[in-house]
Amino acid sequence: QVQLVESGGGLVQAGGSLRLSCAASGRIFSINAMGWYRQAPGKQRELVALIPSGGSTYYADSVKGRFTISRDNAKNTMYLQMNSLKAEDTAVYYCNGVFGSLEYWGQGTLVTVSS
Repeated sequence: QVQLVESGGGLVQAGGSLRLSCAASGRIFSINAMGWYRQAPGKQRELVALIPSGGSTYYADSVKGRFTISRDNAKNTMYLQMNSLKAEDTAVYYCNGVFGSLEYWGQGTLVTVSS
C-alpha cells in the first residue's frame, strides 16, 4: 500500500506562484510514473503534468511554460511549481502515482487563483 499526501495549495492572486508537493510513503518498490491532475468545479479531472521513470515529462498545453513538474527520488516526493497563475487554474489538484501495476491517488489540495 502506498499513501500520497499533497500539500502547498492555497489562495493566490493571478500572476502569482505556488509550489505543490506530493509525498509518497509506504511500500514503494518501483515508481513507473507520477503526475498531477486537477479538477475544476463542474469539469472533469484532467492531466496537468506527468513525470515518468524514464522519458520526457508531459505538460498539458494550458500549463506549458508556466508549470514545472519535478521529483526528488531520495525523498519520494514530487513537486509542481506553478508560476504565472491564472484564474482558470483554480481547481483541486491531485497527485497520482503508478507503483508497480497499482495506481494511487492523493486526497487533493485546493488551489484558488483570484483575478
